[in-house]
Amino acid sequence: MEVQGKIKVIGETKSFGASGFQKRELVITTEEQYPQHLMLEFVQDKTSLLDSFQVGEPVKVGINLRGREWQSPQGEIKYFNSIVGWRIERVGATPAAPPQEIPPFDEFDPISNSKDEDHDDLPF
Repeated sequence: MEVQGKIKVIGETKSFGASGFQKRELVITTEEQYPQHLMLEFVQDKTSLLDSFQVGEPVKVGINLRGREWQSPQGEIKYFNSIVGWRIERVGATPAAPPQEIPPFDEFDPISNSKDEDHDDLPF
């Protein structure tokens, strides 16, 4: 799945416990009739993907939806969802390549078909 919008917030990388688990949050605002502010998580080695991005940039993010169940000590069951980013790219940031100039046909050297040439350029 993908989601597209402008970067609103880029969080700092946070580490949790001795396990070395890392997480970094990104908030993007979608560009639609009713814009949504979506919080995405980048985890482990994917946290560094956000290093080269800045607030305000339009981006497209590859995401996975994650859900989990949790039971409280009182036996109450709750459900949590998260949106996990695994790829991010700028949208519309690549400038179009300038058109290449094609020289007019008459600027090329004419092909000679004279019979007085003794050499043959063909390898066979």
